[in-house]
Amino acid sequence: MKKIKGGLAFGKVGVLLGGRSNERDVSLKSGRMVYEALLRQGIDAELFDPAEQPLSALNERGFERVFIALHGRWGEDGCIQGALELLGLPYTGSGVLASALCMDKWRTKIVWQEEDIPVADYVMLNSSTSWDEVPRHLGLPLMIKPVREGSSIGMSKVERMQDLEMAWRKAYERDTQVMAERFISGMELTVAVVNRRAFPLIRLETPRSFYDYEAKYLADTTRYICPCGLDENLEKSIQSLAIKAFDVLGCEGWGRLDLMLDGQKNIYFLEMNTVPGMTDHSLVPMAARAVGMSFDELVLEILESAHVG
Repeated sequence: MKKIKGGLAFGKVGVLLGGRSNERDVSLKSGRMVYEALLRQGIDAELFDPAEQPLSALNERGFERVFIALHGRWGEDGCIQGALELLGLPYTGSGVLASALCMDKWRTKIVWQEEDIPVADYVMLNSSTSWDEVPRHLGLPLMIKPVREGSSIGMSKVERMQDLEMAWRKAYERDTQVMAERFISGMELTVAVVNRRAFPLIRLETPRSFYDYEAKYLADTTRYICPCGLDENLEKSIQSLAIKAFDVLGCEGWGRLDLMLDGQKNIYFLEMNTVPGMTDHSLVPMAARAVGMSFDELVLEILESAHVG
């Protein structure tokens, strides 16, 4: 068994990747990079795609803990976490409740608002929505988002009221719950949290209309700036608020929070990601490098925090 700091030993580790969500392709990349990092450190690891074999095979293959690299539904929403608890397998990241809550952008906002975590104004949309009322309440532009999707899948930026219903229909194809959110003009930032330690903020810049799927995973024109350029006291304040936002949702282990900073330095948290990407375009490994932590060290620290429930 592989020994790590504190004398903890790993047995056989299953890396869960792929799955059935719309983020399958990204998950395959994340999982393979995690798997290769574990092998480089002498850890007995194997890949496991729950879209290709039953979960009961996890016990049959003798895994003693699991690194979850599944993004989106059935991997990031509490489903796989509950199954792993029933199987008695320690797993990385947040538990059932926090995973389900964070996958739901609407209910995440509700909890954050109750705890004075600032969020952008929003309204929920449905087939009976009076479309001309939404811009009156939130202004233009707007972001239209499926509530329970990740990686900006199904999202649209709406600049004209007449495009709002079409954007809702596009999002509705992905999720029956759809949100309209006031567009925040300003600096887009992200902060990684690992074992309740907030890493340096990363500023994101893209020539696209917003930080969409292509900007996240495919484009070479996206800029990632770290140090982010903020005043040190402001950055520390945002990091502290990010840890509070992480804690009030009940998150554990690791995650990444996305936020906006407008021209008046007002902060708006957008969402909490409980299984962030671990690809060559991903932000948590980038933030870890800013504090001198290699990808392999990051993977090991996350794996060390694996738990049951």
